[in-house]
Amino acid sequence: MKTLLAVVAAVALTGCGIETASTAATAASIKKQELQQAQKTMHNAQQKIDAAAQQMQQSAGSREQQ
Repeated sequence: MKTLLAVVAAVALTGCGIETASTAATAASIKKQELQQAQKTMHNAQQKIDAAAQQMQQSAGSREQQ
């Protein structure tokens, strides 16, 4: 009887470990997706900033020529 309880307890604890590992893997996957999305957003913002800076330089250059 004690052996059966020990086996049941061991199986239950092992199951908790598997669930915890699965949860951690899921959380890591979500964080990776969030990081990728943030990098895309940052890249898009940098492109817009560069385009605005280039437009300002062109505008300033055309004013100097007049």
